[in-house]
Amino acid sequence: MLWDVLNIIGIPAFAISGAIVALEEKYDLFGLYVLGFVTAFGGGIIRNVLIGVPVTDLWKQGNLMLAALIAMSIVALFPYVWGNRWRKWILFFDAVGLSSFGIQGALFAHKMGHPLYVVIVASVLTGIGGGVIRDLLAGRKPAILRDEIYAIWCIMIGVCVGSGWIASEIGLYTLLVIIVILRMLSVHYHWNLSIYRNYPSV
Repeated sequence: MLWDVLNIIGIPAFAISGAIVALEEKYDLFGLYVLGFVTAFGGGIIRNVLIGVPVTDLWKQGNLMLAALIAMSIVALFPYVWGNRWRKWILFFDAVGLSSFGIQGALFAHKMGHPLYVVIVASVLTGIGGGVIRDLLAGRKPAILRDEIYAIWCIMIGVCVGSGWIASEIGLYTLLVIIVILRMLSVHYHWNLSIYRNYPSV
């Protein structure tokens, strides 16, 4: 049940964030769907390659592909609804996808009996993988490489899940909400890991 809920939350959220980026970059309809699909499923593919799960399992997710398609179509049919708030919508849906997929990746690796560091890596790659692919295809610098806190939240998820601190469904749902809130707060208050504040410009 939890696994399905995380997919239902994460895949449409990332699909929408990819579609909105496509709108912002003025991609055509085909580009919108391509960017949305790779954002929604890219992290899961990277995770499967990492921990030895067949990538072909992706083709068994017909219902989730349909959910992603519907989510992207809503964005495509009503592009002006997002208007000048594109960046805020992108950040919100990206935060939801980051949190749900980070938890999913951590659970996947943890249930397979992998050690803590693998659980953390699986959480990070599942949470950020689709967003990194999206940004690269859109010609943007990936959020993980900018001076803002991004992957740190997936590391936190990996530690909580991999160490067994949070295992119940209620705890995991709570963690999902907390990570979304922390991600949005980090954007609003510009929390970052920059090491260049006092670095002299060339």
